[in-house]
Amino acid sequence: MAESGDANGWAPLDPESPAERPAPPPASPMPLPPQAPQGWPQPGHYQGQYGHPGYPQPGYAYPTYGTPPAPKPPWAVDPPPGVPFHRMARTAAHRWWRPLVGTLGILGLGFGLAIGLMIIGLIVRLAATGDAVDDGAGDSIFGDATADLAFNLGMLAVFLPVGFLAAWVVQRRRPGTLSSVAGRLRWRWLLACCGLALLFCAVSYGFSVIATSLVGDDSGADEHWVGWGDFLAPAIVIVLLVPFQSAAEEYVFRGWLLQAVGACTLETLRGRIGRAVSTVLRTPWPGIVVGSALFTAGHGYTGWGVLDIFVFGALAAWLAVRTGGLESGIALHVFNNLMAFLFPAAVGKLDIEQGGVRWEYVLADIIPMALYALAVVWLARRKQVQTLTAETVEDPGPDAPPAPARVGGSPGPEFAA
Repeated sequence: MAESGDANGWAPLDPESPAERPAPPPASPMPLPPQAPQGWPQPGHYQGQYGHPGYPQPGYAYPTYGTPPAPKPPWAVDPPPGVPFHRMARTAAHRWWRPLVGTLGILGLGFGLAIGLMIIGLIVRLAATGDAVDDGAGDSIFGDATADLAFNLGMLAVFLPVGFLAAWVVQRRRPGTLSSVAGRLRWRWLLACCGLALLFCAVSYGFSVIATSLVGDDSGADEHWVGWGDFLAPAIVIVLLVPFQSAAEEYVFRGWLLQAVGACTLETLRGRIGRAVSTVLRTPWPGIVVGSALFTAGHGYTGWGVLDIFVFGALAAWLAVRTGGLESGIALHVFNNLMAFLFPAAVGKLDIEQGGVRWEYVLADIIPMALYALAVVWLARRKQVQTLTAETVEDPGPDAPPAPARVGGSPGPEFAA
């Protein structure tokens, strides 16, 4: 039987002290890698540059595959924050040629669509009656006063989408920036301005009656009501098309032209005169004057009538800057034209007679317009209508619900757009 500690027994061997343990045999030297012939790259030659194969080293850009491309920037460029209505077209995409090309494009495409509309009307007349236009119809295009009125109003209304298209394609901005600093038409504010425009119509009619009595004009003594049979069709045409015709003129003259001139600030001019010119161009007055002059040139009035149309355009443009949008001008233009077209249509006159106008009638028209402008500015200030583009935060607009009460119980602005 083996004794304790015997290597042949079951008991484990006693642990030996470190001093009694035999020293391990010396390690054999690591064999050196084979050397390449003289002049060849030696093993490890690229070790310091690329490191160990398979391990990325700092500073080395390994290519990646399947990375999605960078997002394409949007086409429409937002106007700068905190700028008035007349300077909204001077965006980061603005170039000197964009307002000029856009204006020429509006004229060319607008008149092209008007000609196409006339051709369509002639085709419809030919298909309906089988007759071409009567040569003895004078200035009539279709030989029918109601059809001519519809064409004249529709010819102007086509400029509304053309203006939107020019803003989007040429100036690379959202069409809603032609409407207001909120980037859209503020409907609640427009309805409020329509209420004031109705009052304007009543005041204007009263002043016209006074002017007629002072002048002693009895030219309309033989006029009489034509009856619903002759009035209904023209009235439908007027009510349906006048809002679009009036809005188109506002968008072109008080929207596009006002902002197109306002974008040409010439801020790179140097010297005292150059800085003075740039300062003037940054104000809305050059755009107001240019737009009102072109608006007047589009009418056939002479004498004092030129002043009447110019003041109308200037007041509408001034209100666009003071209120930050076209809503007040659209309301005034629509109701003024409804009154100007419906009253003559009631007595059988469907064409607006333009030409010379007595100064008494011009004064009777300018005073109600000035009162309307003052009322709009007062209401806009009371309702705190937005007059500058929004800052970094998104603005809720006038159609948003009222803001919650602030600390101290002061309610938020109702029309803070």
